[in-house]
Amino acid sequence: MAKKCDLCGRGATKGASRSHSKIKTLKRQNINLQSRTIEGEKVKLCTSCLRTMVKPKRVKAKRKPALKAGEIKKAKTKRNTAKKTTKK
Repeated sequence: MAKKCDLCGRGATKGASRSHSKIKTLKRQNINLQSRTIEGEKVKLCTSCLRTMVKPKRVKAKRKPALKAGEIKKAKTKRNTAKKTTKK
């Protein structure tokens, strides 16, 4: 049973762990494989393939138009007057 991703074919890589005396010991760094059933077949996928496989499309929210210089002052005075009337 190979430890490879069925979609992208990525497998384990070699790494080295170094001790304080700088002795190199080779180690095997396996990828994070997950078993999933896709369209009736059992498949082993790496987590990076799982993330990018079914990403929802992003929907941009409609932005409000920016206020102009004169409109900003009007909006601030409306807020201030509303606060004063509620305090009384």
